Amino acid sequence: MVRIRGFLICLLIVVMDIVAGILGIEAELEQNKCREPSCEAFKLGLAAAGLLVLAHVVANLLGGCNCICSQDELQKAPPNKQLSMACLVFTWIILAVGLSMLVIGTWSNHKSRASCGFTHHHFLSIGGILCFVHGLFCVAYYVSATASTV
Repeated sequence: MVRIRGFLICLLIVVMDIVAGILGIEAELEQNKCREPSCEAFKLGLAAAGLLVLAHVVANLLGGCNCICSQDELQKAPPNKQLSMACLVFTWIILAVGLSMLVIGTWSNHKSRASCGFTHHHFLSIGGILCFVHGLFCVAYYVSATASTV
């Protein structure tokens, strides 16, 4: 039963991150149509950002807390705990960068503009791709965190 629960949690995290990534890329495509301003791209970008945050919250809450407070504790910790801490750090970094990209892309699309000034930077599609990477690290974190507590 525990394995099924863990599998379903990992599946939920991956599905949320995949959907967020697809929505981010779709928002980029909608934004590139260069309508004045594209309400659909704004909604897609906002939904992608929300799903990315939700997937992160689910992974962190259900993965538990494997806190390591010092360098000495990190060196003495078992490999599963070290891996879970590394994955946790990477998930936070990817969340910060990916969410920033999605918010910048969404915000630049939300305000009125005379031309498509920010669309050549591909903020939304890069944020969408980072959602996929976030899903991989979240699953790695969840699996290693739950393995280190057993």
